[in-house]
Amino acid sequence: MAEIELRHVDKHFGPVHVIRDVNLTVKDKEFVVFLGPSGCGKTTTLRAIAGLEEIDTGDILLDGKPIQDLRAADRDIAFVFQNYALYPHFTVYENLAFPLRAVGTGRDAIDTTVRSVGKSLGITHLLNARPSALSGGDMQRVAIGRALVRRPKALLLDEPIGSLDAKLRETMRVELKRLHFENGSTSIYVTHDQVEAMSLADRIVVMNDGILQQVGTPTEVYLHPANLFVAQFIGSPVMNIAPTRVSQADGKARIELESASFELPPELLGMLEQKKATGDLSLGVRPEGVLVSHDDQPGYRAAEAHLIQPYGGFDIVDLRIGTKTLRARTTSGYVGKVGDRVFTRIAPSQAHFFDTKSGASLDIRLGD
Repeated sequence: MAEIELRHVDKHFGPVHVIRDVNLTVKDKEFVVFLGPSGCGKTTTLRAIAGLEEIDTGDILLDGKPIQDLRAADRDIAFVFQNYALYPHFTVYENLAFPLRAVGTGRDAIDTTVRSVGKSLGITHLLNARPSALSGGDMQRVAIGRALVRRPKALLLDEPIGSLDAKLRETMRVELKRLHFENGSTSIYVTHDQVEAMSLADRIVVMNDGILQQVGTPTEVYLHPANLFVAQFIGSPVMNIAPTRVSQADGKARIELESASFELPPELLGMLEQKKATGDLSLGVRPEGVLVSHDDQPGYRAAEAHLIQPYGGFDIVDLRIGTKTLRARTTSGYVGKVGDRVFTRIAPSQAHFFDTKSGASLDIRLGD
């Protein structure tokens, strides 16, 4: 078992508060991804777990035992850096064997372990090569292998594939997920790339300014963002966000976005009243929740295609409704050209409401 728990962890670099009262439990064999913009505290938190940074206050526990006062070498946690950190004068075999030799492992055990890890990583044919002869992807495999040979309780990875090209990153994402299943280590992975986070994580920890914004499965943080930051950080393209006013009209709820208005189910009014949502509201809707039609239908509003971005299997279309622009996702070629007139509405189940001042989600969920 390898459960990692952070209790009220704080960290300062001088006057800068880098980690702010972080509380988190990473379950045994779970793959958790720390996601957030540069400078949000995710790497510092990872390094604190590894013992590479000292925390100011709080506790870090591994299997229920405090480890914040232990040296990094005594924590049974492996760390994979972004820059590979391989010994250039060693062969791949020697790089993989080094952590085992450092703790006095026997020669036969080293050979068995190195070849086993090399096989699982697909680098057996490279064991006699030096790092200078390897591609970026192969060097990263060796760096990961050097962490895995120790069979650590936990594996920490700090943007390990961030410097690779797009195709190689995709390949390595698949390999990392496979290795996680095969080795069963509790894993924490740091990235600013939401595609990596969504595809790899059992749970995502979204951070900003040293604070945990939301912890949940990829589906939860995408479909039910906890606040405006998460709503706009997760998703590509980002969620449409606009100040809105809600009123009653013809037995339905009417939401007004600058010069555009849409109708939503009347139960929205009761939900807002129940939440005591009397302040400024913001509406959020992802592009796939902005429905587009060539025909004028009840509840749809006329719009003009302002910009079309083809993505191959789908298009992202900016729709101008009066002075307001909404970004919609359509099938490829559905809107022929810029300037075309179409009709649009907001899918009720895709409408999110936030308190504009605090940024918190009101957790209102409507049906279509």
